[in-house]
Amino acid sequence: MFKVGDKVVYPMHGAGVIEAIEEREFLGEKRQYYVMRMPIGDMKVMIPTENSGDIGLRQVISMEEVQRVLAVLRGKKTKMSGNWNRRYRANMEKIKSGNALEVAEVVRNLILRDKEKGLSSGEKKMLDSARQILISELVLAQDMAEEEAEHLLDALAN
Repeated sequence: MFKVGDKVVYPMHGAGVIEAIEEREFLGEKRQYYVMRMPIGDMKVMIPTENSGDIGLRQVISMEEVQRVLAVLRGKKTKMSGNWNRRYRANMEKIKSGNALEVAEVVRNLILRDKEKGLSSGEKKMLDSARQILISELVLAQDMAEEEAEHLLDALAN
């Protein structure tokens, strides 16, 4: 169970801060929800507390894990399928996992692939989404501005 003020990551959406825990009635059922504010895009998301574990809600990475993420971004491209569909599905699974290291791997590999051969429009959208997820987590994990996180990510992956 998370509490107000916790910095958490919602897979496929990014990192945010739990601002409140509220009880709401929906379709005749009362449920508790985490109200999460996401710093990028200033969006609020409501997540049912009862299935937060099932959807992969987790704490923001530690400073030690940030260093591992940065090492992944600096690393060499890992083998990806030549088949667009297989590559897209594999990358989507990594993003859905909510694991910061896997999201960083997707970002790095797609940036490098874009330089080599270019990306399809679907992969460009995937790269943008994965970048935003990673940036949002770096912003909260390191208490840095969004622009700083973007510059850091761009410098490491280039």
